[in-house]
Amino acid sequence: MDQNMSVSRSITKYVKGEWQQVEDEIAIEYPITIYINGEEFATMVCSPTHLDELIIGFLASEGVILFKKEIAGLEIDQEQGTAYVKLHSKIKTDQQQFSKRFIGSCCGKSRQFYFQNDARTAKTSMSKTTLEAEECIQLMRKMQSNSQLFKNTGGVHNAALCDEKELIVDRADIGRHNALDKLFGYSLMNEIPVRNKVLVFSGRISSEVLLKAAKIGIGIVLSKSAPTNLAIELAEDLNITTVGFIRGESFNVYSHPWRIVQTSEAEDIEQEQS
Repeated sequence: MDQNMSVSRSITKYVKGEWQQVEDEIAIEYPITIYINGEEFATMVCSPTHLDELIIGFLASEGVILFKKEIAGLEIDQEQGTAYVKLHSKIKTDQQQFSKRFIGSCCGKSRQFYFQNDARTAKTSMSKTTLEAEECIQLMRKMQSNSQLFKNTGGVHNAALCDEKELIVDRADIGRHNALDKLFGYSLMNEIPVRNKVLVFSGRISSEVLLKAAKIGIGIVLSKSAPTNLAIELAEDLNITTVGFIRGESFNVYSHPWRIVQTSEAEDIEQEQS
């Protein structure tokens, strides 16, 4: 067990009419405040691992940066819970835009729910990646088999960046948005192209999760849970395939089902692209 992610505590447990004193693993909740060019920007509550990825991914998803090279320096004081980011230039947008509601004029009815910076940073997917139905099931199984922290604590969300066959990187966090930001930060730090990658996720696909996927540039989102109606509307707008309730040998496809194909269809597509 990663001691940076959980702590062991003695608890009282009730089982079949009897009380027991047992040791339990508890997920750590950790606040960190981000300063940009000396000014306080945001405070996040997270799991205290991969903080550099989290911060870089968060700043990219908020539209503060596009590339890691825009950061001149990043210092994290984990004991104090602070992170100091120095950019090569000033923040290009008014900080009020990070919480101001925005109504789009020609981008689909669901865009009225965006924050203003979401409208600037969410990308319409151009991904041509397709998955066979069995690949959706196998990728979910692989992510879940790596989720030891969730098995021990039940208190974190898991997310993984994948290609069609394998997990590239997986991250866990008490915050579902944080887990996605860590993947985004990892891809930026390691210059991994994400356009044709797949996001595998343990939690519900809310509108906020869908927007995070759009900001990363993902074309397919796989989840073991359900999407919300607004997430589906946004996915339709942004050309993102959403697949939910991946459990056992079944799942539901809620938007842009053309990316999920049978084996014979996948072979035909591969021949066309070669």
